[in-house]
Amino acid sequence: MPQLFHPSTNVLSKLSIVSMALGVPVIGALAYFTNMSYATQLRVPREQPVEFSHKHHVGDDGIDCRYCHTSVDKAASAGMPSTHTCMTCHSQIWNDSPLLEPVRESFRTGKPLPWTRVHDLPDFAQFNHSIHVKKGVGCVSCHGRVDEMPMMWKEKPLTMEWCISCHRNPEKHLRPRERVYDMAWDPHKNQKDVGAKLLKEYHILSKFQLTNCSTCHY
Repeated sequence: MPQLFHPSTNVLSKLSIVSMALGVPVIGALAYFTNMSYATQLRVPREQPVEFSHKHHVGDDGIDCRYCHTSVDKAASAGMPSTHTCMTCHSQIWNDSPLLEPVRESFRTGKPLPWTRVHDLPDFAQFNHSIHVKKGVGCVSCHGRVDEMPMMWKEKPLTMEWCISCHRNPEKHLRPRERVYDMAWDPHKNQKDVGAKLLKEYHILSKFQLTNCSTCHY
């Protein structure tokens, strides 16, 4: 009876076994690394061209998120404030402060401030702020207590695993729309019942649809 497999098949089979044996721990190590704070950069303050404090503007002065991030409830991007927005107040307040010279220069020249991005999703993932806002997901759910941050940092990992955990159980994270921008809003003790009610009232997609690949990926 002729030989069915070429002798080189033995080598290939052995290499396959070794690759599998080595591949499992390597994949595990990569998965562990991607969730480490070093990779996610959690709670690492990002240096900005201007020493802007959300704690002061939001926490102390009570400025609403939408005053600066004007498109958060209308578009995929929350939007960054123009220098004109900053100068609405700072043409009168701290108008001679050396710290605000970059803002004044930007206003004079029309050149936008080079803000450092804090939250940056991969290009293959799509996220729409307006949809989440309209469905009752609070700013705090993804960005943390911004009103307590003297410098801006990433509070949540925003990994696929983290996003999916919410999409699998959206009722845990829903709040009344009028409370979306309330940083200090305390979830109801009966959040399960409230979330289930809002799930229907806001016409949230089914868990199958929310966890479908095409929902977040092109």
